[in-house]
Amino acid sequence: MSIVLACDLGGSSFRAALVDDTGAIRVQCAIAGPPSRDDRSGASEIEPEAWWSLLVEACAGLAAEAPALFDAVEAVAICGVTRTQIFLDRDGRSLRPAMTWKDTRADACAERLRAALDPVHPESAAINAFHPLARLAWLREREPEAFAALACLLEPKDYLNFRLTGRLASDPVSMARLLAAAAPHEGRDQLAAVGVSGAILPEMLEPWEQVGPVKRGLPVPLDRLAGRPVFCASNDTWAAVVGLGAMREGFAYNISGTTEVLGLVGREPARAEGLLTVDWRGLFQLGGPSQTGADTVSWLLALLGRDTASVGQEIAALLRGRRQPQPLLFLPYLQGERVPYWDPSLRGALVGLNRRHGQTDLAFAVLEGVACLNRTVLERAEAALGGEATEIRFGGGAATNPVWSRIKADLCGRPVVVATSKEPGLTGAAIVAFTGLGRFASLAGAQEALVTVARRFEPDPARKPAYDALFALFRRAEAALAPVSRDLVAAAREGQALAALARHASAAADLHAD
Repeated sequence: MSIVLACDLGGSSFRAALVDDTGAIRVQCAIAGPPSRDDRSGASEIEPEAWWSLLVEACAGLAAEAPALFDAVEAVAICGVTRTQIFLDRDGRSLRPAMTWKDTRADACAERLRAALDPVHPESAAINAFHPLARLAWLREREPEAFAALACLLEPKDYLNFRLTGRLASDPVSMARLLAAAAPHEGRDQLAAVGVSGAILPEMLEPWEQVGPVKRGLPVPLDRLAGRPVFCASNDTWAAVVGLGAMREGFAYNISGTTEVLGLVGREPARAEGLLTVDWRGLFQLGGPSQTGADTVSWLLALLGRDTASVGQEIAALLRGRRQPQPLLFLPYLQGERVPYWDPSLRGALVGLNRRHGQTDLAFAVLEGVACLNRTVLERAEAALGGEATEIRFGGGAATNPVWSRIKADLCGRPVVVATSKEPGLTGAAIVAFTGLGRFASLAGAQEALVTVARRFEPDPARKPAYDALFALFRRAEAALAPVSRDLVAAAREGQALAALARHASAAADLHAD
């Protein structure tokens, strides 16, 4: 029996597990956080050292629970959140907090960059507030001292690999956007537009290649792993797709954690409006991350005064209630949106509320709203690739809810398949480690051997007419309300009359207190 240490650095928690060569998770440790520091300016930041502390803490938990298994670890693989930049100086020290996937401060910089960049360059249209090039431009404008000292840009899992091995490296999947910007087009790349060179890029490795052995002298219990190989792995989406067994042509994937990611896997680098096309090392994914998902459900539960520590139980209880004949529409853009709109100024809405609607109606509206967004992305990807998805592999916390799986299958009109592993990111990281160790001849072979299916949801033809009608209304509501969202956000940012409402509310609260 072989054991590997697999880690998944998520948007709201850090998970680590000891996984054997049958794919079974033998011991697991999950730690919440670290919380990001968010504010009204659009900032969302985390100190990189906090992620390192979580890795040490999680490993300490595993070593305490299963000391013999921990000492038997043969390799390490860490996947993690993407669209998050860590800025290092030439000595490998962090220059400032990391800018997370939620940070929208570079929106204005992105707009100026798009106007200034060569419009023919393939990456120009992809520049937005979440793009590393826009964030580099923001750093140059707002924090010139940190920008001047910048020597390397890493993603979170790469930072942990660096702390474990001392080597600065990443993979072409995680760094796809920055690599695309650095690629020359007609003799010019886009990095020069923000005053940097390709030297800020770390060394590129394949996900299954070794970064290096674990260094000696690390904190307890990492010192017990000295000499074990650390494999590069990739971002959490790529790893979870592997862990769901969806890394194959014609399969779609939907990973629902704090936020959702949906895409279609194909052989050709097709392109579609608003979707990311990323080379997944022999295959291409067409799709990408949204800003909505299980966190949207948590928002609803908090709004209703229900227990947000038991999301699965609480939403299941709401869904067992009676639903009113007239459905609600929910636009799930509580934090703006990435794929497919790339607009940080989009906002959520409930459309069609009447006096008889209750908590059950709100719960269904939220789940169906997210599924409508899934369908929008899937339809664009299928049209670009010229064929329907064979099935949608569904994973993450939301996949434990059979009602949501059923809604997604019926609304998208495709079979939804849930894998046995409830932690596809950990399973994917373990598959990388075992492939790197040579236990399997290829990533595809490891996927076939270690991924099993738990449940399959076929779309119900009887519900198709109703969901087609709901989806059409959803798209109409999106188009009608997007300009209103942008105007509301702009009015608040620019200190116009609408921004005064918050001050009036504070004054009213003071009067009540008196």
